[in-house]
Amino acid sequence: MIRESSMLTTGEVLVPRDIFLKTLDNKTIELTKINKTTIVYFFAPWCQICHISISNLQSIYEKNEDINVIAVALDYIDKKEVAEFSNQHQLTFPIALGSEQVKALFKVKGYPSYYVLDEENTIIAKSMGYSSEIGLLLRTL
Repeated sequence: MIRESSMLTTGEVLVPRDIFLKTLDNKTIELTKINKTTIVYFFAPWCQICHISISNLQSIYEKNEDINVIAVALDYIDKKEVAEFSNQHQLTFPIALGSEQVKALFKVKGYPSYYVLDEENTIIAKSMGYSSEIGLLLRTL
């Protein structure tokens, strides 16, 4: 778990910072104050591990209405590249367009990286790299 040591700390409460991002469908989404268990998944459209693992996230989203999923695209060239990634994998959860500020705030050093937040924005799990569907789901409990 050395690779995860540079991430935010499990048990840390994310203080609501009014982090609003635009989504692929031109809506605005907030990354904090969600009041529901949430997986915030950071990816890059060129990341091969992201291409392999994103279907696990989609499956969790489809099967668990009590778990919120937000994917945040980082290190992309343009919105079209992110849309192509989303379309290729037939993603139906919100895809937010991230920034260097969000990347720094969440200490994203590699892809994919994700945090599981509880209803009070406490980080209850985190990981970097491939995660199976069951591995992701177990981290939300």
